[in-house]
Amino acid sequence: MNLKRTSAALAACMSIVLLSACGSVNGGSSASSGTGSKDLKPSDMTMVTVVKLKGIAWFDRMEVGVKDYAKRTGIDAREEGANDVSPEKQIQIIQDLIAQKPTAITVVPNSPEALSNVLAQAKAKGIITISHEATGIKNVDADIEAFDNADYGQKIMKSLGTCMKGQGDYVQFVGGLTAKTHMEWVGAAYDYQTANFPGMKRVEDPIESTDNEAAAYQKAKEVLAKHPNIKGFEGSAGNDVPGIARAVEEAGLTGKVCVMGTSIPSAAAKYLANGSIQKIFFWDPALAGQAQLEAARIIATGGKIQEGTDLGIEGYHHLTKLKGYDNVYLGDASIKADAKGTKKHTFHPPRCGRPTPPHPMERIECLDHSTTRSAHPPLGGA
Repeated sequence: MNLKRTSAALAACMSIVLLSACGSVNGGSSASSGTGSKDLKPSDMTMVTVVKLKGIAWFDRMEVGVKDYAKRTGIDAREEGANDVSPEKQIQIIQDLIAQKPTAITVVPNSPEALSNVLAQAKAKGIITISHEATGIKNVDADIEAFDNADYGQKIMKSLGTCMKGQGDYVQFVGGLTAKTHMEWVGAAYDYQTANFPGMKRVEDPIESTDNEAAAYQKAKEVLAKHPNIKGFEGSAGNDVPGIARAVEEAGLTGKVCVMGTSIPSAAAKYLANGSIQKIFFWDPALAGQAQLEAARIIATGGKIQEGTDLGIEGYHHLTKLKGYDNVYLGDASIKADAKGTKKHTFHPPRCGRPTPPHPMERIECLDHSTTRSAHPPLGGA
């Protein structure tokens, strides 16, 4: 069946949702215990992936994966998202979807805490809930992470510290202070820096970019003016690193200031090529989108998500249960690349009609923007 967004406005509920959270880590009874039906056919299932923000390269790429998953499996799957990163808009989208009773809602939350209550409402209606980038979120059947967030943050700092030769001032950017994974990355990176690079100093608390490349650019300019001896920038949202690099390049500091963090090659390639970015860290959003959907399908058909589960997707062949959580499962999907390495992973969403990309990670169904939206910003964010 095809779902359509309803127009019901439930503004009165939003403030309650934002101020409350309920349920255990697993949100009570969980479909991950195998409560689905083995007889459920793909044609009977509908799944919607709700992303942080539509119209940016990161989630364009995730939409490519969602569309490909729908084509391969016969499940009616699609992606939805708002035009900014406010948790309220994600809540409204999920509220609208609950009334339509899809088989599953998968979500990449802007604020895991804010979404807890609305996800409990979805579960109460028998809807399977799967999250990504949301370690510890309440009221989901499973949270599928691309990797261990602390390890990822440490990897970024190891490279940044090496680039800075262990000396000098640096700052960290996050898409939002409520973006749990971003805060986990920069927190782990900061802890690693203090323990291993004592000659480095973080001169600001994490700076919020709102997942906006122009905002990251402006705030990087402010940092450069305020801290003329700055030697390093770490970005968390995919828009952070290109925005920072633009400011660094314009200031004539290419090669003198280290710029690293999360982005994807399509967003960062220009600045990697000219040396304004030294290295990026990422995972394939298309495969992450498919991993969420496959986890939902397994549960819907009576299976379980558990230690060792193979989702049949690159980077998610042997899930590891995260210690301290009863529903968080890690893949091994992280990638790091410099200018040369990104040539293996230039997976900007291929437009329909282009030749099939040569790299396996790009062999995913094209994204036809003529039928999805007329225009969108060119850069992406995690």
